[in-house]
Amino acid sequence: MAISREKKEELVEELGEKLSRSKALIMADYRGLSTVELMALRNKLRDTETGFHVVKNSLVKLAMKEVGLPWEESLFDGPTAIGFCYDEAPAAAKVIAEFSGEHKELLVRGGLLGNELLSAAQVADLASLPSAEVLIAQLVARMAAPLVGLVNVLSAPMRDLAYVLQARRAQLEEAEA
Repeated sequence: MAISREKKEELVEELGEKLSRSKALIMADYRGLSTVELMALRNKLRDTETGFHVVKNSLVKLAMKEVGLPWEESLFDGPTAIGFCYDEAPAAAKVIAEFSGEHKELLVRGGLLGNELLSAAQVADLASLPSAEVLIAQLVARMAAPLVGLVNVLSAPMRDLAYVLQARRAQLEEAEA
C-alpha cells in the first residue's frame, strides 16, 4: 500500500527531528530477525537512551539531506534499521554489537558520529570504548598522580626530620637509663 505524500512529508520531518537530536547513528541490516528479537533489542537499548527503528531508505536519505548529515549509499543497501543514540554512543554501540554477536542475522553496516561517517569496524571500535564515567575516572586518576607525587616529595623533608628527632629522643632516653 502506497504512502500518501503528506504522510511521507510527516515521516521525513519526524526522522529529521530524531536525526538532529541524535549524537550518533548506527545503521544495521535486520533481515532474518523476528519481531520478538527486534523488541528484545529495543528493550536493551532503552537503558542507553537509544531508539532502534526500521526506516524507509529513501525517506531517511531525504531527512539526512534536510538536516545536513552526510551519508553513503552502502549504509542503505537493503532493509535498514537505525539506532538513534541520544546519550552515549559507546554504550549503544556495545549493546548492538553484543546483540549482533548473539544474533548473526543483525549486521552492522556502519554509522555516523556527529558528522563523521563510521565503517562497521569503527562502530565495533566505538563499542569497545569504556563508558563516560570510566573515562572521567581514568582522567582524574592520571591528573591526580603527579599531585600525589608532589605531595610526597614536599612532605619528605618534614617526615625525615621527624624520624631524626624521634631517633635522637630514643638516644637520649637510652643515655638516661
